[in-house]
Amino acid sequence: MKITVSNNGPLRVEGEFTLCDATGKAFGLGGRAMISLCRCGHSENKPFCDGSHKRVGFQSEVQARDLPPPAPKV
Repeated sequence: MKITVSNNGPLRVEGEFTLCDATGKAFGLGGRAMISLCRCGHSENKPFCDGSHKRVGFQSEVQARDLPPPAPKV
């Protein structure tokens, strides 16, 4: 699986994956091997992107970076 953060747009998910809701029930993706997930919060078809980011002028440019190590568990 590969997830790509699109500048000013959605998260693109490609490959073999399962998308589940909060209860663990899988979405029926109709055999798709690629979907786009909304980042702007304005999609009428959440969690999927419907292009609303363009209409609302969503802006978020992201560059890959290293995260610090997780805090130790106490």
